[in-house]
Amino acid sequence: MRQLVVSNRFKKQLKNFLIKHPELRGVFKEKLDILQKNPLDKRLKTHKLTGKLKKCHAISITHEYRLILYFENQNIYLLAVGSHDEVY
Repeated sequence: MRQLVVSNRFKKQLKNFLIKHPELRGVFKEKLDILQKNPLDKRLKTHKLTGKLKKCHAISITHEYRLILYFENQNIYLLAVGSHDEVY
């Protein structure tokens, strides 16, 4: 299983996100569980980004919200969470 790596900045961003959207707490946890087991699971809609984020990928938390991340060896670095406009 891959290791999730989070920065203090991401922790703060996630805390604020979950305060604004407490109804997504369970969905977010479920997506992280799937991500650790299989980052390319179709339920995540994992896709590679372009432009200044070309080294990163994104997964869908819901239709509106995304999680930006990148892979390195067996680690998954969580970078940002929020709406499409907030994270891109």
